[in-house]
Amino acid sequence: MSTPQFDRKLSYSDYLLWDNEERIEIIDGIPYNMSPTPSTKHQQVSMNLSFQLMNFFKERNCQVFTAPFDVRLFSKGKKNDEVFNVVQPDISVICDTNKLDDQGCIGSPDFIIEILSPSTVKMDKIVKRNLYEKANVKEYWIVDILNKLIEVYYLDSKNQYGKPLFFTIEDDIKSYFFGGLEINLKEIF
Repeated sequence: MSTPQFDRKLSYSDYLLWDNEERIEIIDGIPYNMSPTPSTKHQQVSMNLSFQLMNFFKERNCQVFTAPFDVRLFSKGKKNDEVFNVVQPDISVICDTNKLDDQGCIGSPDFIIEILSPSTVKMDKIVKRNLYEKANVKEYWIVDILNKLIEVYYLDSKNQYGKPLFFTIEDDIKSYFFGGLEINLKEIF
């Protein structure tokens, strides 16, 4: 998934100038090709989750965004050439409107959902999980369409993700941080 090696870390400034037709994300200054266009099932699950989240968050001063939507982690108070982490989560929830600008999100969303594709499993389950933990994303869901499973991580009192919680199609998933957010997974898959 990684693009060719560069002799320096790439920044958000480089990202903005990227002229390839391929979409990329930058993690710790390293560019990664994003997977091909999502499958129909991926899009259906994304839309189903987005619909549920939009209904829940519309009265709570939080905004829900779907990819493509740039999230510039560790970027508060930095210039574009000082930002080395730019991702496009499948779904992002931002509750602090000061983090929003015309380019996307400055800093960490409160809640991120990534939907696995065959080519993104390692990226979403290891690389992004560690990145989101480091960036203090409060809650992170990894959606496994194939197995109809959602893996949930949330920050503990030490600002670390502990062992994940798992929810299957037979469950109602409940958010750890957003009280009242409960979704019947039969409506998602």
